[in-house]
Amino acid sequence: MEIALRAVQDSDLPAVFRQMTDPESVEMAAFGPERPYDEESFAAHWERLRTTADVRRTVLADGHVVGTAAVYGAAGEREVTYWIDRSYWGRGVATAALRALLAEVPERPLYARAAADNAASLRVLHKCGFRETARARGYASGRGREIEEVVLVLEA
Repeated sequence: MEIALRAVQDSDLPAVFRQMTDPESVEMAAFGPERPYDEESFAAHWERLRTTADVRRTVLADGHVVGTAAVYGAAGEREVTYWIDRSYWGRGVATAALRALLAEVPERPLYARAAADNAASLRVLHKCGFRETARARGYASGRGREIEEVVLVLEA
């Protein structure tokens, strides 16, 4: 399977919305939009995102839209995030996409956060060189409650 990144296109957004409203994915990711199933909120959110200098990419697997990957935030505090269609979980897509994103954005340090019980996402981050630096508690809109999260860093 060939994994590639490209700039987000308007035509990608319906697939991204479908992926980001899969209930099992929302539960697993835990952290995400305040109203994850609201299409109007999603559209407004992406309209705002696409006006920033952040690096936002569509993840393609064999030419099909299978998710997103991004680096966002203020210099010195920038974070990575990614979302992969559940039907592609466990197939190396997230790791390949994150590696491609990290090659495109060479600045360091970069940070990441994941739900402490999201072993798959933590495994992806570790494979890409991130190391745990802290644990915190935060409100997870995808679960409707506060949960433990892991804070990680990728240094130079």
